[in-house]
Amino acid sequence: MKIALVGNQNSGKTTLFNALTGNNQKVGNWPGVTIERKEGHVKDTDIVIVDLPGVYSLSPYTSEEEVSRSFVLNSNPDLIINIVDATSIERSLYLTTQLLETDHDVIIALNMTDILEKEGVSIDVDKLSKLIGVTILPISAKRGTGVNELIKVIQDKQYLKNPHNKIYSKEVESLINKVSKDLDTNHKRFNAVKIIERDPGFPEIKKELLSSLEELEINKDMDTEQLIAHERYVYIEKVKEESVVILPKKESITDKLDKIFLNKWAAIPIFIGIMALVYILSVGLVGGLTVGLVDSLFNGAEELEFNFFGIVWTAPFNIMGLGPWFGSLLESWGASPWAISLVCDGIISGVGAVLNFVPQIIILFICLSILETIGYMSRIAFFLDRIFHKFGLSGKSLIPFIVGSGCSVPGIMASRTIEDDDERKMTVTLTPFIPCSAKLPILSVFASFFFPRFGWLVTLSFYVGAIIIILLSGLILKKLIFKGHASTFISELPLYKAPNVSYVVRDVWDKTFSFIKRAGTIILLCSVVVWFLASFDYKLTYIPSSSDLVIADSLLANLGKLFAWAFAPMLGGNMSWAAAVSAIQGLVAKEQVISSMATIASVAEEGGEIFSSSLFSFFNGWSAVAFIAFNLFSAPCFGAIGAMKREYGSNKRMLYAVLFQTGLAWVIASLIGSIGWMVG
Repeated sequence: MKIALVGNQNSGKTTLFNALTGNNQKVGNWPGVTIERKEGHVKDTDIVIVDLPGVYSLSPYTSEEEVSRSFVLNSNPDLIINIVDATSIERSLYLTTQLLETDHDVIIALNMTDILEKEGVSIDVDKLSKLIGVTILPISAKRGTGVNELIKVIQDKQYLKNPHNKIYSKEVESLINKVSKDLDTNHKRFNAVKIIERDPGFPEIKKELLSSLEELEINKDMDTEQLIAHERYVYIEKVKEESVVILPKKESITDKLDKIFLNKWAAIPIFIGIMALVYILSVGLVGGLTVGLVDSLFNGAEELEFNFFGIVWTAPFNIMGLGPWFGSLLESWGASPWAISLVCDGIISGVGAVLNFVPQIIILFICLSILETIGYMSRIAFFLDRIFHKFGLSGKSLIPFIVGSGCSVPGIMASRTIEDDDERKMTVTLTPFIPCSAKLPILSVFASFFFPRFGWLVTLSFYVGAIIIILLSGLILKKLIFKGHASTFISELPLYKAPNVSYVVRDVWDKTFSFIKRAGTIILLCSVVVWFLASFDYKLTYIPSSSDLVIADSLLANLGKLFAWAFAPMLGGNMSWAAAVSAIQGLVAKEQVISSMATIASVAEEGGEIFSSSLFSFFNGWSAVAFIAFNLFSAPCFGAIGAMKREYGSNKRMLYAVLFQTGLAWVIASLIGSIGWMVG
């Protein structure tokens, strides 16, 4: 027997899957997509259960929804367990209505009923089961209550069959019947509804039925996709009214907290304060205490230096380091100077420069994941909707921006949840402006060196500045290109709840592992390329490490000199080929900016620090801020550019977006650098 586990994101689906399977599970990826696939046996049985990606509907807005829909329709599971969040029952039952349009039997696992009771809300489970026509079992996936009863019902097959309830108006049901008659496929009702919705993944409606469809749209004053969604919610609201009882209760903790966090005057300062705390912890505290330690593991040190918000102290810590150890080992084996330099200056120095920031990134991911799981991020998205609306965006756009703070690629992909085409494309263009984890090393290195006491404040300022640039850019794009109206943001706010530790750990692990994997693949490859170009001239003669006067004759220097003029305004008039090369490397991967600078400094100065090298010693506070601004706001990495192309569906639009991003970044950076040039 094969069972599909389907539910909304953050509904407790993964917790239930773990409770059902114990440790008897395997993890992989779905064929053709990098979405995690989990499958296991229900404990003490031979029943196979497949955990599908968390989705809100079976409409193809996201790759997760495509995977879930494909499995439900094509893999023929014997049963679907639909986990429903009792605290967000309207949102959850929308997916339920779609699942019941398939030919599969469905059991509803009603989760978080224990939380619901504390909020003074009671659900008549028997009445709800009778209204929907399916077996419903109240559970608490987190506490494990009700899980054994669920397993017994599945084993004994004591569950109701799919009733195929007719939930729509007579006109819509009549059209569904007409479309269904001509279908020679499984899941006729589901397919018929999708054809009526004009879902691009299904055949077009037959010409003889087109007039009925158009008449329905005219009479209801909305297109059929909106009509189907509207009538689903009418049905859900009716079910809720008859089965959910709201008891008299005192003001809940959620209500009290919302009066603070959603206060019209305090919400924005609180949001800025929370983000300041995030960066104080990740960049200021953890960064100051760990960067020197991790760096010494790669490059060695006679003593450790800690920078605690500008207060520097040292401690004895005599360690050889991975780079010097490998160098001495290779030398004892009789390796050539260029091979030793490749390993020490190219690979270890380049990759190590990025891995120094893993502890900071872990803290950043932990903070953001906690804010998401406790329910705060959905609230700030709701609150900012009013502000974003004035700039051609909506609160829906904030979700890609939040996701983009981890990585721009999934942030860009998250824009698929935005229905309005203009707003979605504008969000795709603006999402890369958010400082992602790959940009954190750039911020941290420059901010901690030039502003040792207030590095966290500089980082926060760029985060706030990114929001301002997004809003101003949105206004420009709205006036010149995307002239439509921003969509309405409707969201059912979840209750505040304690963070799910297992979810946070898993989420942080996935994102951190992805960051480390990039360092071990893309960054490693780029570091080797940079080392090669910096160590050889046009005659492919190896240039031993000695000084910048020698490296100035390298292939890399000559390539960099072609573009150095473009960076002169932001660098105080300095024609630095090394800075130009490093910034251009950011198009491959933003982490590569620091990795490239570390490799160049190491080759030029025999393992020297970045800013102790004469190639980068010209930087001052102004040019540092300008250089950060350019790298943060210019076109993102190749991966994100590829994601932009997929979302636009056009090379031309993608090119325009890249030019807009890079041009705006150059103007901002040049203004900052020029001001510093004049002041200095």
